[in-house]
Amino acid sequence: MATGSFDITRKFVRVMRTRPNGLIEFEFAVGDPDVAVELVMPKAAFDEFCANNQVELLSASPAVAFDAEAADADFHWNLHQATHQRFR
Repeated sequence: MATGSFDITRKFVRVMRTRPNGLIEFEFAVGDPDVAVELVMPKAAFDEFCANNQVELLSASPAVAFDAEAADADFHWNLHQATHQRFR
């Protein structure tokens, strides 16, 4: 990350999925969309959370693909993936 590019006033949300029971699974990041926490909330709470934090909505998949053969490839996953797909 370049010096000075981390802006704590920018907040990001990437919706991973909506569960059948209505809960929203999403990633929330501050300053850098690549460093996120995963959260789950009911739809009403999610809408309020997004409004209160004035988030920027991101597409469902990360914009930058990673090299599966890279030395650090084993670390490119999130909890959603670990829960819903099988790893090597």
